[in-house]
Amino acid sequence: MGTNQHYITRLEKKGVKPTAVRILVFRALEEAQLPVSLLDLENLLETVDKSTIFRTLNAFLAHHLIHAIEDGSGSLKYEVCSNEDTCSIDDMHTHFYCERCHRTFCFHGIHVPIVHLPEGFNMQSINYMIKGICKECSYKMKMNE
Repeated sequence: MGTNQHYITRLEKKGVKPTAVRILVFRALEEAQLPVSLLDLENLLETVDKSTIFRTLNAFLAHHLIHAIEDGSGSLKYEVCSNEDTCSIDDMHTHFYCERCHRTFCFHGIHVPIVHLPEGFNMQSINYMIKGICKECSYKMKMNE
């Protein structure tokens, strides 16, 4: 139980009841180190069914424990918010989608550009995605030339 205390504390701080499944899903999201899709989580958590993972992700989203990223692959990717209090604009860093290996990378050091919206518009989230070929795939392509 001691090894789960970090996850339990984070969930409780956000008002999420720390059930065994929620702890498993949250741990998988934190340990992934890359944004993951519902399918990725299904493969990582073979003992948990898809609908339970989906409901858990929605609960995490509703409590601002995680945020979702649209990377153009056709499925949402999920990532734990870096700030323990709330998902903020600081969590909305640049993401890179590799068109070859289909992984999504976080560039925490590259913040999204500041967008000045017209009066009356309030930003809730922003999605800044760069698409191309990742470093690893570029290297593999060069080796095959």
